[in-house]
Amino acid sequence: MIRQATLADAKAIATLTVAAMPDLAMQFCASNHIDDAIRLLEHFIALEGNQYSYHNALVYVADGEIAGSISGYDGAQIKQLRQPFFAYLQENYHPNGFEMEYESELGEYYLDTISVSPLHQGKGIGKSLIKAALQHAKALGHSKAGLLVDEENPDARRLYEKLGFEAIGHKILLGKMHHHLSYRL
Repeated sequence: MIRQATLADAKAIATLTVAAMPDLAMQFCASNHIDDAIRLLEHFIALEGNQYSYHNALVYVADGEIAGSISGYDGAQIKQLRQPFFAYLQENYHPNGFEMEYESELGEYYLDTISVSPLHQGKGIGKSLIKAALQHAKALGHSKAGLLVDEENPDARRLYEKLGFEAIGHKILLGKMHHHLSYRL
């Protein structure tokens, strides 16, 4: 079952989010410890008004547990949604600031983080979450959705293309090249 995330889901979403982007999550908190990254993201997932907020997430529940999550938001709001998170990073981890390129674009509903628990992979949960997020984006009035996929992850790119995403360009994110994919809603 897919549903809107709730505050009670914050820890599970944080764990899944860090699993989807461990290197970046550990850069955020200037630590080599996964638990530090999970705590940081759990803190922000539990809050409103930022890109990681549970308000921006859908979860897949299987056997009473969170088996997967997907987060997304209006790409035009990335600067506003990112500001509280990056201010916190600067105050607590990066006194000289933390710079990162904007991954989303004006006019797209941006699918930020998609993750499925290793215990539930291969069951179509990721596809179901993506389809649900696309329906959600359309219901909000968006005409396209976008996401980035690391060039070093061709399997993910093939999955998105099978679902109807098309490559529209490239973006560099923290020194790594990513394919920018788009989906017409």
